Amino acid sequence: MRGAWLLVCAALLRGPAALGAQDETYLAELVGKSRQLRLAGRVEWHKLVHYLPNLVLPGVHSLVDSPNFFNAADGETNPQSELEATLASFFSDLSETGERQNPQCAFIARRAWLDEQLGFDPKRMPQQPCTRFRQWREALDPAGLTLILASAYLDSPSSMYGHTLVRVDARDQDDRTRLLAYTISFAANTDEKNGLAFAVNGLFGGYPGTFSILPYYIKVREYSDLENRDIWEYELALTPEETDRVLRHAWELGQTYFQYFFFDENCSYQLLALLQVARPEMDLVGPFRWWALPTDTVRVIAEEPGLVRRTVYRPANATLIRRRLSLLSGEERALARGLSLGRVPEEDAALAALPAERAAAVLEASHDYLMYRRALGKKDVPDADALARRLLVARSRLDVPPQTPEVAPPGVRPEQGHGTARAGAGAGRRDGVNFQELRLRATYHAIMDPEEGYARGGQIEFFDSAFRRYESGSIRLESLTPIDIVSLSPRDDFFQSWSWKIAAGWTRARAADGSEPLVASVDGGGGAAWAMGGHRLFYAFLDGSARVNHHLDEGYALGAGASAGALLDWGPRWRAHTYARGLRYFLGQQDTPWSWGLEQRFTLDRDVALRLDLGRNREMGRTFNAGSASVLFYF
Repeated sequence: MRGAWLLVCAALLRGPAALGAQDETYLAELVGKSRQLRLAGRVEWHKLVHYLPNLVLPGVHSLVDSPNFFNAADGETNPQSELEATLASFFSDLSETGERQNPQCAFIARRAWLDEQLGFDPKRMPQQPCTRFRQWREALDPAGLTLILASAYLDSPSSMYGHTLVRVDARDQDDRTRLLAYTISFAANTDEKNGLAFAVNGLFGGYPGTFSILPYYIKVREYSDLENRDIWEYELALTPEETDRVLRHAWELGQTYFQYFFFDENCSYQLLALLQVARPEMDLVGPFRWWALPTDTVRVIAEEPGLVRRTVYRPANATLIRRRLSLLSGEERALARGLSLGRVPEEDAALAALPAERAAAVLEASHDYLMYRRALGKKDVPDADALARRLLVARSRLDVPPQTPEVAPPGVRPEQGHGTARAGAGAGRRDGVNFQELRLRATYHAIMDPEEGYARGGQIEFFDSAFRRYESGSIRLESLTPIDIVSLSPRDDFFQSWSWKIAAGWTRARAADGSEPLVASVDGGGGAAWAMGGHRLFYAFLDGSARVNHHLDEGYALGAGASAGALLDWGPRWRAHTYARGLRYFLGQQDTPWSWGLEQRFTLDRDVALRLDLGRNREMGRTFNAGSASVLFYF
């Protein structure tokens, strides 16, 4: 018991007030019982304090970086010390104000769990009223929780994988009032507007990450209306007590911060850490030691037995508009666009000649498109409010029901798509020399991967590498690409998105001396894409390229050029990609390389596919063929 008393005394030195003799006696009893029950080693305690095993040395560490989250000086790494210091803090008589809380209220989830295990005597440890927490919980009026997944948004580095949050469903909530619920989210606490700066700081933990609570309609407007992101809602089958455990812990985390890391300790990871306190047997964060992607974290939730009650799909505003437009004829589309831009009057003869249902569909589409552009800040209409009113008045004159179309959810939900990591093994021939190849990708999705569950035309790959063994027996690193992003956003008469791409890493390139060094390279471009039906996507880019290696003339090469290609789907399993690229390096090592080829992928199963690549290339005046066949495994 001497060791226990030393820890208790250390905790008391950090506490808000000294304890009386009776309190010291009762605290000693609680500490002794907690040690007898080994509470500090229980999984529930480790989840509440966010302890994880150390990677190398024995012991644990907490992911929380706020000093005020711990009651013991060494609480970040010592579960026993933190538990006993927490028990000591519960004897505080500190009064609650708007700026401070009694420890029983600040650590209300810990208090509830320790009370369950130790059975606090309210006569020997008076229970604090925790008025602020009680009012907060009453305002939420929780009946359950729903995990929300907003699909990927490639135009923002912070959202290129998607984003998750938790909605608190109120007792009197239904499908019509669901937008009024509150959400719990975790995000980097920064006003950084520079995408590159955000990405760099996010990679290395340069921002504090904090939890916040906002109305759901604000997040829906941000994701669905402004960023064109479809939303998936996963209603969780939690009991009232399990829901309360999560909310008590959310209250505890409200005043703390974590270092925010783009890959692992991000929004999705921290929400899993919050949700897993609901059930002691759940280990939701265990699979995510190195990185945590929103789709992977949702997959863990969906695969947890009995955790998801139902799934709801909420299409983005742009998705609904595209569906409306798909049901209009060419003439009706032209009318809808002209009306939304104020170029066609509401009394137009062509509109009046349409049947009432068709005229209503045109007016509704034009109004939605006008409001969509207004939400994006477009100023191509002098008085958008007045035009919107005129369109609504014209629509009200038509005595027909709303023409809102049904938007069927995709056949494959995001968590049902292929695994985000990938390994490939194959063989091929390049410039007359045979080789075997092993490819490894940490994450996430390429335009030639199976598309179900992912955004069409979107590619985000991190840490893709290729190793080859040639006939000579030599094994070499063929390429290492830490980042490769492609956004193919189809353009049409309503949506005028631009497409872009960026890739950076190391790849083999031919030098003037005939060698093929591994050169550092940055390649990118901007352009446009066009869809023809649902199975063909064409694109064209203006490209730029920079290479650096001492084997190159003057040590570098800088050039520009163009590329074009087409994605062709011959069925649900077979995709072909034909492309042509040409560059002119005009500074440093001068060259005019070009390539054209055909890539094909045939899906065998969700996580298994065959790949066949054929191409003809030219580098430093030498033209050669290349081809390979491989099998890909996703996990």
